[in-house]
Amino acid sequence: MAAQGVPATAVSAHDPAVRAGELTEAAVGGDRRALARLLTAVENRTPVAEAALRTLYPMAGRAHLVGITGPPGAGKSTLVAALIAELRARGRSVGVVAVDPSSPITGGALLGDRVRMQAYASDRDVFIRSMAARGHAGGLASTSAAAAAVLDACGFDLVFLETVGTGQSEVEVAAAADTTVVLEAPEMGDEVQAIKAGLLEVADIVVVNKGDRPGAQRTASQLRAMLVAVARVGVADRRHHGRVAAAPDLEPGPEPADASAPDARPRPKQPEVLVTTATTGEGVPGLLASLDRHRAAGRDGGATSAARLARAEAQVWAILADRTRAELDADGRRAGTQAILRAVADHELDPFTAVDRLLASLRG
Repeated sequence: MAAQGVPATAVSAHDPAVRAGELTEAAVGGDRRALARLLTAVENRTPVAEAALRTLYPMAGRAHLVGITGPPGAGKSTLVAALIAELRARGRSVGVVAVDPSSPITGGALLGDRVRMQAYASDRDVFIRSMAARGHAGGLASTSAAAAAVLDACGFDLVFLETVGTGQSEVEVAAAADTTVVLEAPEMGDEVQAIKAGLLEVADIVVVNKGDRPGAQRTASQLRAMLVAVARVGVADRRHHGRVAAAPDLEPGPEPADASAPDARPRPKQPEVLVTTATTGEGVPGLLASLDRHRAAGRDGGATSAARLARAEAQVWAILADRTRAELDADGRRAGTQAILRAVADHELDPFTAVDRLLASLRG
């Protein structure tokens, strides 16, 4: 109800809860402009976004969230476009959160992915959103998971999270997706870099794209061999530390006592390695079939629920960190917080004691 003497439209324009309710109802009802405005609010972390997510989050959890990552030039955007074509041919709806490098001028996304996927601009069952990384490490924007939850709640069957493609900082996508796809291109020499970055360790499916190039099958064979080697090293390392994991040619070891531990996420014994040519669509139906198999296996074996637990932990801890920092920087505490930070900078106080004092100030 509008306040006395104030028009209802004025209350709607300034009350975040009312505005969020309007946008949420319209977006869930299929209004793509409302969805775009809602995602803008999410990206900018406005009060409208928070109010909307409180409503939308219980409606999410039905979409298959697929992370697409890999080094620059591997063809991530082209492959996503090919997957969209295949999914639309089967009558399935698709949402995309594509993280682009930030513009050095405006700080916004460069929108390269929208250019590549322009063919689907008028398709109401496809929604593509470019988001600026804004300096956030890990290959995703800091609000990517929230944006994916919005698309999920709005009824899209699959939601792709495409990372910025910075090469060695892309593993964060594994905590935001049900299935993680790592792309490689033939003869680029990125296989060792992928191992160094941990990309192959977070992969549920590995794709050698640009399969029409010479050496694509050889690259796929090398990756399969590397994955076997990585699995063996992982087993040896865990045995050394009293933890045993499964490898392709070894018996599965005991499950970790703490199933919520960061390295306890169930994964395939060895990620499937596929070859695609996104520009022609070759191999794309096989990749989609592999995605569906992984989704089904996760539902049967608990992998998806474990992945979603990791995602929930990441989201909750991120919000908690943001709110803790905001409280410590609030008017009543800012001077004390800055004094503690200066003491650390001057080596008068160690960071651990500083954190103890900051937490004590919150409790007090």
